[in-house]
Amino acid sequence: MAKITRDSLLSLEDYAKARKDFRAKVMAHKKTRAVSLGNHVTLIFEDELTMRYQVQEMLRAERIFEEAGIQDELDAYNPLVPDGSNWKATMMVEYTDAEERKRMLAKLIGIENQVWVKVDEFDKVFPIADEDLERETEEKTSSVHFLRFELSPDMARAARQGANIEMGVDHPAYRVAIESVAPEVRASLAEDLAA
Repeated sequence: MAKITRDSLLSLEDYAKARKDFRAKVMAHKKTRAVSLGNHVTLIFEDELTMRYQVQEMLRAERIFEEAGIQDELDAYNPLVPDGSNWKATMMVEYTDAEERKRMLAKLIGIENQVWVKVDEFDKVFPIADEDLERETEEKTSSVHFLRFELSPDMARAARQGANIEMGVDHPAYRVAIESVAPEVRASLAEDLAA
């Protein structure tokens, strides 16, 4: 799968001109890559476009225009682009009430390891979570985690051919299962997998 390259990025000036339209394109694209697992967990499956947007936004916010700084951002975000045999997702644990969020993050320690995807009749695939850094303590988990789901070649082939994709969470304090993701999500995720 394509990684973000220096040549695919716009200069700060060009990005300022294109930002509104580019942002609209990315937001529409993300709708085909988001899966709500119950009321409080959302997976956003990342790809080159979503990560290129993140890099552009970071460069803009930090006013980074020097090559070393740009390379640092590429090095930070390229690992979140799928490699052709996996899906990579940002997982958000969302509670609007601050007290409820604090209480639930304490109950949900380890949730990032209990999320799963299932292609067709194959076994569930649990993620490799938070490879960049530890995101929980003994007291609570983080509200944001990064997950990598490694698929076998047979799973990837089936997903590319339109097989059903299920997702869920098996944590004792938060159990949910989606029997079939939306067709547009299934099609978008299939594009992450190499032929």
